Amino acid sequence: AQALIIHRSKLSYLVLNRFPYNPGHLLAVPFRAATDLVELDAAERADLMDEIILGKQVLTAAVSPNAFNVGFNFGTAAGGSIPHLHAHIVPRWTGDTNFMPVIGQTRVLPQSLAAMYARLRETALSFKQ
Repeated sequence: AQALIIHRSKLSYLVLNRFPYNPGHLLAVPFRAATDLVELDAAERADLMDEIILGKQVLTAAVSPNAFNVGFNFGTAAGGSIPHLHAHIVPRWTGDTNFMPVIGQTRVLPQSLAAMYARLRETALSFKQ
C-alpha cells in the first residue's frame, strides 16, 4: 500500500501515479529494468499489455471515466521523467481539462491518493486473474 501498487502480475505491476495528470492515473511497469519496448521479450510485452488492459478495466469499474489516454514516453525530450519503461493509463472525463494545469501549473484532484488507492485496489482484487 505504501508504494501504491494496485496489482502485481508475474512480470509487471500497476501502480497509482504519485503525480497524476488526472485522478486514478495509473502506471503499468515491467519488473525488469528496461528503457524501451524493444528491450522486453515476448512474455514481458504480453504481460505488460495485460496489465494495461487490467488497469483500464479497474478504472472503468471504479471511477467510470468517459475515455482514456494510454501511452509511453521514451526519453526526456518526449516527456519521460524516469529512466524506466512504463505506460501511462490516464482516465479522462468530458470537460476535465481547464486553465489550472495550463496557466496555473497546478492540478486539481478531487480525492486524495490514499482514498483513490483504496478504491482502485479493492476494485482490482475483484477481477479474476
